[in-house]
Amino acid sequence: MPKIFQLDSHVADLIAAGEVVERPASVVKELLENSIDAGARIITVEISAGGMTYIRITDDGCGIAPEDVKTAFLRHATSKLKNAQGLESIGTLGFRGEALAAIAAVSRIELLTREAGAADGVCLRLEAGEVVDFSPVGCPEGTTIIVRDLFFNTPARLKFMKSDRAESSAVASAVLRGALAHPDVSVRFIKDGKVDYHTPGDSRVDSCIYSLFGREFSAGLLSTESSDESVSVTGFVSSPNAARGNRSYQFFFVNGRPIRSITLQMALEKAFDNLLPSGRFPACALYIETKLGDVDVNVHPAKTEVKFASDKQIFDGVYYAVLSALERSRQSVGSETEHLIPNLPKTLLSGEGANSEAVKEESSGKSGAGARNTHAVIRGVSGGGFKSMTAEDYRNAFVSETEKPYRSSEINKSTKPGHPAEQLTVSETSSPVSDSLPLGNNSKQISGDQNPGHTSASEQEHGEYAQQESFDTGISVRVLGEAFRSYIIAEYDRSVWFIDKHAAHERLHFNALKSSNFEPMSQSLITPVICRHGAYDVSVLLDNSALLDKLGFSVESFGEDAVAVRQIPSEIDIGDTESVLSEICELLKLGGGADAAKLDEIFRMVACKAAIKAGRLSGAQELELLAKKVFSGEASHCPHGRPVFFEISKSELDKRFKRI
Repeated sequence: MPKIFQLDSHVADLIAAGEVVERPASVVKELLENSIDAGARIITVEISAGGMTYIRITDDGCGIAPEDVKTAFLRHATSKLKNAQGLESIGTLGFRGEALAAIAAVSRIELLTREAGAADGVCLRLEAGEVVDFSPVGCPEGTTIIVRDLFFNTPARLKFMKSDRAESSAVASAVLRGALAHPDVSVRFIKDGKVDYHTPGDSRVDSCIYSLFGREFSAGLLSTESSDESVSVTGFVSSPNAARGNRSYQFFFVNGRPIRSITLQMALEKAFDNLLPSGRFPACALYIETKLGDVDVNVHPAKTEVKFASDKQIFDGVYYAVLSALERSRQSVGSETEHLIPNLPKTLLSGEGANSEAVKEESSGKSGAGARNTHAVIRGVSGGGFKSMTAEDYRNAFVSETEKPYRSSEINKSTKPGHPAEQLTVSETSSPVSDSLPLGNNSKQISGDQNPGHTSASEQEHGEYAQQESFDTGISVRVLGEAFRSYIIAEYDRSVWFIDKHAAHERLHFNALKSSNFEPMSQSLITPVICRHGAYDVSVLLDNSALLDKLGFSVESFGEDAVAVRQIPSEIDIGDTESVLSEICELLKLGGGADAAKLDEIFRMVACKAAIKAGRLSGAQELELLAKKVFSGEASHCPHGRPVFFEISKSELDKRFKRI
């Protein structure tokens, strides 16, 4: 008895639909590409309920001849490819002839189309791939296709769909990429009866970007253009000051096709080496033109990935195009500064050879506020452009000679061997202990003219808190000091212990987050932080607002592509808000919902961000409290598995010094 059977056409269509039609955004992408291939110059995309119940796409393209309408919905029926040789140089967005057949197999479709110059159009209605009506009809030139009740005949697929807001955001992202790929086409997107955006279709990339992302995003872009005999790169990249918290604003187009590419992403970010801090990413809209035969677009069912004949050639083209844009921007800033301060040497304006000694020489003839202001300008320009500085950065960079004896490094040098615990931890960056979590992360400053031995009211409260902790734990620990601003040195149970303070605090915070009765200590922001993550990422964050509340964040919608953050955990720096939310969003987008494993990963990341940072000098009581919690058994390994401490026993030390 045979065991291998040929599937009937309906089952084959359903399988094909599973490859091509993942969600409403997939439908919109395929139909939008068909309209662009048909030569349309005006396209309107309209959806309701996230596209699950209603999708309508109208274009003014060439239309479909009446005799071809039914054929268009058959599998592997296409007007864009005639033989195998055509696969070697594909210039259209669609070519397989699977999209219409796959969409029709899992929905109810109505098609109205009329060719240019024809007296009448035709209307075709299909249900689950079967024709139910075909008749002449009056309609404008072009094509209108309406998709209703997506996956009505495959209910198992419905459970994999996300909320209407998430699906709408995915559709909006798909339309946006299609519109950005073709600035010569005017695209209007209507969601639930409201126009979301409308591109002008004037063939200008800058005006298309402006209409899609607004003035603020457009103002931070740098134009770029580069070409050689095989690769041409044009478009825009963000300036370093306009970097984003994630990669959702990186758009790459190859021969008019929006794609995802690790090669292009790496080339872009390599050009920004040493210009962006960790967790910040450049934005871009880059258009790569290459020979059709040098790129294979037939490697992914949804055609979102491509293969290049020479990855290095493409990498170099993008890398040097972006690098040239950044260099032009740097030179522009330098020339403007030279105009404002004509007496500055060329080396400082170009960023070459700029150092503190040169600054001292140039400003030696100046005094007072004028010298300090010039000093600040030089330091800002020498890094390749002006930059904003926090008060703490300014103090560290421009502290005067009279203040230096009071800095923590000088205090440490004068520390007497007999009193390490009292003097080693005096610092302008000492931090108090927070009552909300095992330890706090808010900085406290001690000015240079303060007496290090003076105890303020807040410090008295801090001491009482530490004493209470000692009473509760019953553990007697003598903190000897701190090494490299990273490791606590403590004497406990006839051993010397070295504790990684970041790893220890990270574990304590992670345990607190996992506790069912944990209530975060949040800080309300006078001015909310506006985080622009893109429409889809915003929908993910808003759909998981309950989880964000548990972590201490309070977010609300601020337009289609942004959230306003009104509260953040007290241990998170305000400047880290966007990057932390970006990382949370990336974890939530992995699929499967907020399950236990994913929650643990989110808790690990938040605990790491909130933990005491290595390199920050801590207060004596803060170190003591952390050590006591470690010795009470609350932290032995950090959430990532690294050890928190190790010990050297007294007997081992005695052996090292030949005492026994």
